[in-house]
Amino acid sequence: MPAADSRELDIVLLGATGFTGGLTAEYLAQHAPPGLRWGIAGRNEVKLAKVREKLASIDSACKELPLLVADSGDPASLDALATRTRVLATTVGPYQQHGDPIVAACARAGTDYLDITGEPEFVDRTWLAHHETAVASGARLVHACGFDSVPHDLGARYTVHQLPEGEPITLRGVVRSNAAFSGGTFHSAIGAFARGRQMQQAARDRRAAEPRPEGRRSRGVVQRPHRDRDLGVWLVPLPTLDPFVVARSGAALERYGPDFRYSHYAGVKKLPYAVGGALGAMALMGAVQVPPLRRAVLSRIEPGQGPSPQRRAKSWFSVDFFGEAGGAQVHTRVSGGDPGYTETSKMLAEAALSLALDDNPETAGQVTTAVAMGENLTRRLAESGMTFEVVSR
Repeated sequence: MPAADSRELDIVLLGATGFTGGLTAEYLAQHAPPGLRWGIAGRNEVKLAKVREKLASIDSACKELPLLVADSGDPASLDALATRTRVLATTVGPYQQHGDPIVAACARAGTDYLDITGEPEFVDRTWLAHHETAVASGARLVHACGFDSVPHDLGARYTVHQLPEGEPITLRGVVRSNAAFSGGTFHSAIGAFARGRQMQQAARDRRAAEPRPEGRRSRGVVQRPHRDRDLGVWLVPLPTLDPFVVARSGAALERYGPDFRYSHYAGVKKLPYAVGGALGAMALMGAVQVPPLRRAVLSRIEPGQGPSPQRRAKSWFSVDFFGEAGGAQVHTRVSGGDPGYTETSKMLAEAALSLALDDNPETAGQVTTAVAMGENLTRRLAESGMTFEVVSR
């Protein structure tokens, strides 16, 4: 394998012909520094060429952008792709179906890997299969570099750094948004709902194999729905990847204290909306266990579809964090625009730029954004328009 610092390219974006991949490519065309060696990859060279034409209208230097053909069903093409670049970012989902061969190729090649998955089973299975290989090769495997789970992971880290050191920390995060979702996100979520048993088994297998920090604890805590006295909204526990990611950052970083507890919620203004949303989610999870019903649900939205630029321009998100440690309290907030697409493409692109260009902590294997590039990525996102702020103490 060529050494990472001698490779032809700094960053390759796989999936550039898709909805989120296209937005990420446009962001890189607008914000990549001069001299960055990057390219786009996908299954269809004709479609890639059309993407390149669009990027060249943003930056004429993109006329020479390398086009790389690779397919998640062709391991040899993925191995060839991984050995040509230092960092490979992929938007090809659902990741449970398409992601593992890409992670495997990067782990073998010592290539840093990034994705925007929100699928817990996929993350746990790739840790079990590829973490040790990546540790040996020096690859950093960083999942969930979009709205799942960057604002929550970096927001929790930002809040922890506002609290006293060496004390037990209790932290809750409350996410609110008005955004729509794309076909790809919808299909990934339905796929995860349909594999509840497999997801639980993957989590058990990882818990049995993964070492725990010595002399410290870090965990996600699930609580019942209740009204938040600080925000005046109803809190509904969210069964997403985010609390697992935050807890893993807490386990890896001593700054999170000897006993770190994190709770994760959606904030809903009115109780009927909270109850209705919970019942609707339960009904959907039950329906997708039946294959004919699952196919009917998936047929409602096709992959590759997403909200219009006008809809995205009106979308926003905020995540409020409330932390307590050693008698001190702090309320922080991470906020931005359209979370699923405009901000997710920004987060993925800036994460790739950070791994390629920044002086980050030395680490390898499957790691979180807070562990791999916490300070640098927080700075990059703040400079690109996301807000990290202390609301009150």
